[in-house]
Amino acid sequence: MTRLENHLAFVFPGQGSQSVGMLADLAERFSIVRETFAEAGEALGFDLWDLTANGPEAALNQTQNTQPAMLAAGVAVWRVLQSLSPARPGWMAGHSLGEYTALVCAEALAFSDAVKLVAERGRLMQEAVPAGAGAMAAILGLEEHVVVNACADAAQGQVVTAANFNAPGQIVIAGEAAAVERAIEALKAAGAKRALMLPVSVPSHCALMGPAADELYELLRSVRINTPSLTLIHNADVKSHASPDMIRLALKDQLFKPVRWVDSVKFMHDQGARVFVECGPGKVLQGLNKRIAPTATHLTVFDGDSLTSVLEQLEQIHG
Repeated sequence: MTRLENHLAFVFPGQGSQSVGMLADLAERFSIVRETFAEAGEALGFDLWDLTANGPEAALNQTQNTQPAMLAAGVAVWRVLQSLSPARPGWMAGHSLGEYTALVCAEALAFSDAVKLVAERGRLMQEAVPAGAGAMAAILGLEEHVVVNACADAAQGQVVTAANFNAPGQIVIAGEAAAVERAIEALKAAGAKRALMLPVSVPSHCALMGPAADELYELLRSVRINTPSLTLIHNADVKSHASPDMIRLALKDQLFKPVRWVDSVKFMHDQGARVFVECGPGKVLQGLNKRIAPTATHLTVFDGDSLTSVLEQLEQIHG
């Protein structure tokens, strides 16, 4: 019998965790993985599994392809887990794009609708800022207020702000390229352990995404959204929403406001979450979450061995 487990949280990674060949091991063992990608490919009009399995890497890394591929990967892992364990998480969250994966798994968004949405989201993001005009940079080793204040000083009439509060001492900034460069120099002077440009083509989660967010909101208004069946914490405001209209606004805000991942994980932990399971390729969120909630257990599912480990943990939780 299925029941919600308040001390269990499932989290879903976003763009950047993709790789050619991801989930190949799980796909060999569970047909639902390939079926999930086939469903996504049908919505998109091309073979998404072939691109994910075989590349080329440059095509997979194009934002409008990466986003549906990562969405499909997270949903596939969720479906595998649901087929093998009755445990259902009391909490869900996704990092940036991963929020859409969480909404699908919480039955708020139909998978085919979400696939089309994130492909369009990627296209809108790519088109919002001319190539080379925007930038993102990772800042390590400084407290939040230092980064926020340095960005405000470095802006000088341009855009540069904190975009991702990923973990204590790990913040990503985004904005216009020249302003990001000024902020990097200021943050190095302020004692950052590292301050380096990221190899991305889109300055996500900053004001430059405002026009894309407006267009995305119009698309969201045309898509059916249901009240989530599980408690889902949104990036932009660290709240859960039952109202479809509020979910649409949260997704719009997420595109041009910071991803508050530290606050999201802390909130779930404060509410009783003690086991965090990352569903999808890579271990990015597991690494971040260990730093945010070091007393919790942090797991990830991306292949057969990691699946076995998580199922053993879920059996202990569920009894």
